[in-house]
Amino acid sequence: MRYRLPPACQVSLYTNQKNKMGPGADRLNAQTIMICSGKGGTGKSTVAVLLGAELGRRGKRVLLIELDSGLRSVDVIAGVYGKTVYDIEDVLCGRCDGDKAVVQSPLYPGLSVISAPYEGGEVRSAPLARLVLAMRGYFDFILFDTAAGMGAPFTAAAQLAERALLVLTPDPVALRDGRIVADALIAGHHTQKSVRLIVNRVTRQSFGKNAPVFDLDECIDTVGVQLIGVIPESRALQLAGAHGAALAQGCAAQTAGAAIAGRVLGERIPLTFTGW
Repeated sequence: MRYRLPPACQVSLYTNQKNKMGPGADRLNAQTIMICSGKGGTGKSTVAVLLGAELGRRGKRVLLIELDSGLRSVDVIAGVYGKTVYDIEDVLCGRCDGDKAVVQSPLYPGLSVISAPYEGGEVRSAPLARLVLAMRGYFDFILFDTAAGMGAPFTAAAQLAERALLVLTPDPVALRDGRIVADALIAGHHTQKSVRLIVNRVTRQSFGKNAPVFDLDECIDTVGVQLIGVIPESRALQLAGAHGAALAQGCAAQTAGAAIAGRVLGERIPLTFTGW
């Protein structure tokens, strides 16, 4: 499916530009959410695809923009590997229109992706803002999968995102780095309420007197933001992502992802966790 848009780097920032963007553009309604982490290896990109897939399952139109230049993975996880012709760098530099880089996931209805380049590339705030403005009338959610840490992709996404989801694993280094990221977001334009914590790759051995982290409360207290979800360590999730296959419905990771998507949508879903 193609989204006919003006060139991303030439779109006017004036609000009357929405009249040129086709059906639904009068609302400019997409919510923007960044998915970030302190250290690498927390499963941030996998969680970003999982969230996008579950929002799509609820009938939402989701665009996931991968900003982790040089470490592209969303294309494989979302099942669009080999289908991508243009990437986010092509769009931001004006080598192609925004619509040419959007690829619909064949695995997850409602989810579309703009992939990062395999190497090189630089994320710049101004052209990314113009791309988001152009896309807002076509989607209900725009998700940013940032690079780990607080480099240019993080900074650009933080300026545009209304909410931030911080994906961490239950280990002291990830939690410490997560606190640094959370503090940086809140020191910027984000409020305490707009930043939420996802604890990923949790097992029965993650917590306890002999574990590096005692319990989930320690995770929350260390990072300093409220919890929105817990995702168990999942072989099914790892294999699905590695092979570009759809995650089976009903497995523990899918159930956890569905609960997070529901909370993002404002549903009152108890914070319980299964599959340990």
